Formats: sequence, C-alpha cells, structure tokens
Amino acid sequence: MDALARRTAIVRDLGRQPYEPVWRAMQRFTDLRDGDSIDEIWVVEHDPVFTLGQAGKPEHVLMPGDIPVLHVDRGGQVTYHGPGQIVVYPLLDLKRLKTGVRDYVCRIEQAVIDTLAEWNIHAARRDGAPGVYVNDAKVAALGIRVRRGCTFHGLAFNAAMDLEPFGRINPCGYAGLQVTSMLDLGGPSSPDAVKPVLLDAMAAQFGLALQAAPPPDLADPRPVAAAPSPSTQAA
Repeated sequence: MDALARRTAIVRDLGRQPYEPVWRAMQRFTDLRDGDSIDEIWVVEHDPVFTLGQAGKPEHVLMPGDIPVLHVDRGGQVTYHGPGQIVVYPLLDLKRLKTGVRDYVCRIEQAVIDTLAEWNIHAARRDGAPGVYVNDAKVAALGIRVRRGCTFHGLAFNAAMDLEPFGRINPCGYAGLQVTSMLDLGGPSSPDAVKPVLLDAMAAQFGLALQAAPPPDLADPRPVAAAPSPSTQAA
C-alpha cells in the first residue's frame, strides 16, 4: 500500500507498568474515542500478574503463589504477563479499517509469524486456539475485546522471559500446554530488538503509518483527533 494511503496510528511505549492502571486506561480511551480519533498502539511490559478472561474458569489457576490474579474483560481464559514479554494493545477502529474480528485476529497472528520469520523461526496458527505456536508450544497469546467496533486488550508475545509462572496455570485453559519464548527458540535476548520488527509487521498487516509519541497519561488517556483534511479546511 502506498505510504500516502496509510492511516496514521500513534505508537506509545509505556515501558514496564503494573497491569491494572493500563487496563483501566485502555477502557477509558475506548469509551472516549469517536470516529475522528486517531488509532493508537500501546506497547508495554507488565509486572508479574495472571489475568483471567470474562469466561475464565478459576480452576485453571493452579498455584498462583505470590503472583496476583485479576479478572478482566477480555476474551479467553488465563494467561501470565511478566517482564520480558512484549504486550501490544492495538486500539483500533475496525469499522474504519473495514476489518472484522476474525480477520483482525488472523492479521495479528500473521504479524507475529512474520516477526519470528525474521529470525528464521517457523511458526503457525492453530484452528480453534487463537495464538501463535512453534512446534506445538505457544509463543504468543491473544485476548481481545471489541466495544463499539473498537479494539482493546491484545497480544502477549513471549520474547525473553522467565516461563516458570506458566507452570502455575493451565495456559489459555489447556492443561499441559507447552509455552516457549523467542529466546528459547534462538531469538534475541532483549525484547527491544523485537519490538520494532513486530510493530512494522503489524503496520503492514493493517495498512498503518506509525507515528511515535510519548506514553499516555494513564489517569486521563484522551484520544487525539485527526487533523481536518485539506478539502475539509477549504470548505
């Protein structure tokens, strides 16, 4: 797609953050946005936490120990977030992108598959089990929410992290599901090497022109309105 035809999306790297303030900020951003709001992509690493989706079954949390468990409003069962995992929250208007939910999920999965391919790691999706897998081990999990046609929550991509906490749960509701990371598959030892490749892959999937910006004000994450087009200004 020609760069001039791409829609702008603001990218904000939040660094390392506790889970709940970012979750609440995503909700507020989505509630405040309208048809003129510029899409955003938030990138973050979370403090250790287990999150249980809307239909999540508590019995899939086996031995949380000292790691907190939060019930949240995304789809899916239980997963773990922690340092060394790249969490990407696409805050996109699917109506404007003319994309359905199933296609949205497939495009995010494809962005991960394309990212792994940059390090010669062959990955695939699996029917009926959203996410990305390498040799039957899950390297990326998806849990999304769509409200008024706009997305929040998103992707958890295991870059270079301690995988031990996954043994305390049935990951994504599957007992015995193996979990892996890019580092264990021969990828880089730092998430910072992976982030730009992943963001470029996502931009390609959704036809977005990415624009870096400072982290959001989590207490008041107001959307940015798109500038009027020249034709609108002339009118």
